[in-house]
Amino acid sequence: MASSAVLEQIYTIVAQIPEGRVTTYGSVAKMTEGATARMVGGAMRHLPEGHGLPWHRVINATRRVTEHGGAVRQREKLRAEGVVFDARGKVPAELLWP
Repeated sequence: MASSAVLEQIYTIVAQIPEGRVTTYGSVAKMTEGATARMVGGAMRHLPEGHGLPWHRVINATRRVTEHGGAVRQREKLRAEGVVFDARGKVPAELLWP
């Protein structure tokens, strides 16, 4: 697991992702000092119940939702914000942030 300083950086970045936009685990990692994409995924997975972070706006490098226990809910939350998926489940590149 990432250090508390790295987790704070990850959460600060994720909090800034605008509604209707997405970013990748790798992009978040590149904006931190020392995180990897896998660490970002772990940080999203271990968020406490009732947190306010838009975890659903972080997707994988192929611009798809990673298959996990919350994947259906993640897609629903993204669709509710106007994020569209193509026939292969990819988010259009123009919706990537930053």
